[in-house]
Amino acid sequence: MAPKVIGLLGSPLHEGNTAQLMARAVQGARDAGCAVELIPVTNFDFQGCQEMFFCRDHETCVLDDDMQQMYPKFADMDGLILATPVMTMGIPGTLKSFMDRFQVFFMAKYQRKQSLVPQDRKQRRAGIFICISGMNVPEVFVGAKLTTQAFFDIIDCRYHDELLINDMDRIRDITTEPDLLDAAYKKGYTLGKSFES
Repeated sequence: MAPKVIGLLGSPLHEGNTAQLMARAVQGARDAGCAVELIPVTNFDFQGCQEMFFCRDHETCVLDDDMQQMYPKFADMDGLILATPVMTMGIPGTLKSFMDRFQVFFMAKYQRKQSLVPQDRKQRRAGIFICISGMNVPEVFVGAKLTTQAFFDIIDCRYHDELLINDMDRIRDITTEPDLLDAAYKKGYTLGKSFES
C-alpha cells in the first residue's frame, strides 16, 4: 500500500506562491510513490479550541464541526507537508486554530499516555515545513517554525526537513524562481522516498 501523505495548506490563496510550492512538493511525493491528499484549511468550517477539555477523557473534540473528519486522517497518515506564509511573524490565524484543535492528540499523548497514532506507524512518520515570508529580516521564521515543530511533536510526526523562503515582497511571483519550485519538488520527493527504508 502506498504511503499516505497529507498536504496541509495554510494560505487562503489557493493559487498563490505558497500553493504553488505546495503543488510541487506534493508532485514530488506522488512521484516517489505516495498517495497524497491536499487539505486547504480555509476550505473547512471549524472553530478555534474553546478549552472545554472534553478531549482530556475522550478521543475526539466536543465541537461538532469539520475537525471531526481530520483526526482519523492525521492519525493514519505517514507523512505531512505543511506549507504556509508567515503572517505577523507567525502562523496565519486559520491554520493556527486548526493546529490548536489537535489538543485531542495532545491530551491522548501527554495526559492519558495513549497516543492516537498506531505504534507501528510512529517510527516512520515524518513531515516537511514549507514557509514563505514577504520580509527579509532576521528571525522572521522563528515563531512559525516553533509552532510547527510543536504541532509535529503533538501528532507524532518527526520534523524531517524544511524550505524557508524570505524576501517574497521582492520576488512577488514564485514562478520567476524555478530553482525554488524545484527545491520544493525535491523536498516532497525525498520525503516520499524516506518511507521505503
